[in-house]
Amino acid sequence: MKVNLLRILSRSHALSPRSHAPAWECITPFVIILVITLFAATPALSYVPDDLDFVPMGDGAVSGALAGKTYTVPSINYKMVCIQPGTFMMGSPLNEPKRDSDERQHKVTLTKGFYMGATEVTQGQWKAVMGSNPSYFKGDNLPVEQVSWNDCHEFIRKLNRQEGVNKYRLPTEAEWEYACRAGTTTPFYTGSCISTDEANYDGNYPMPDCSKGRYRKKTIDVASFSPNACGLYDMHGNVWEWCQDWYEKNYPSGHVADPEGPSGGSGRVLRGGSWFSDARYCRSADRYDGTPGDRGFNLGFRLARTL
Repeated sequence: MKVNLLRILSRSHALSPRSHAPAWECITPFVIILVITLFAATPALSYVPDDLDFVPMGDGAVSGALAGKTYTVPSINYKMVCIQPGTFMMGSPLNEPKRDSDERQHKVTLTKGFYMGATEVTQGQWKAVMGSNPSYFKGDNLPVEQVSWNDCHEFIRKLNRQEGVNKYRLPTEAEWEYACRAGTTTPFYTGSCISTDEANYDGNYPMPDCSKGRYRKKTIDVASFSPNACGLYDMHGNVWEWCQDWYEKNYPSGHVADPEGPSGGSGRVLRGGSWFSDARYCRSADRYDGTPGDRGFNLGFRLARTL
């Protein structure tokens, strides 16, 4: 386990422009005929899959992370966004400020699309399924918190039964980071800095060379800030979000497809930081873990859905 969950709940600060379309109307018929003739005479190109037995996508594939169609879970009015397959660099580069040793950067390809919750699951949505509200900060449009990984799975079990499907789940860690980044490679989807007008975290402790901001000392309504390019809100801050994976400190060093984490462990992955966190813990690559039974006033989740 990277760190005891108490480090999530407490801390000691004393320690130290746009391109234009081709002008096809300027091309003569002769040139068009010549191009077609050459194209027809050229042998078809083949692509050799890599050692993972799937066809890698080019660097431009990050554009596949942009928002797709949406879906609303009928019984709880929960909006989800379709995230397209693609390839991205998971983890952080060695020169990223405040990075941790468990963020080794490596290439990941997600070969299947999935739905991701546009927001964290709210207290109102939790109550609609579970009939109770465990949260410390009360409000139907606030994210549910004080829920463990086990609690989330009980919610998901009941929701699947309620909806008559078996598709709702927690996102994998790789899905979470891919959706959070939405094609970006910077510490946050907002760039190298993130302000407290863009996320709910402890603004007394910004990233290096970034400006201080507010410390609200509580959760706030979901979707209070602008979404990322995928149409997802609060991927940075508000509440930590449980992922499906067991935590493992060492990422693979090579190119992997559809990673789901180790087969066992002692802690489950948490992502995104919270209202209680320094900015560094809200970075796209930052990772924490907690035992499946841990609860806290800054621990929540968002749903994923298999296509």
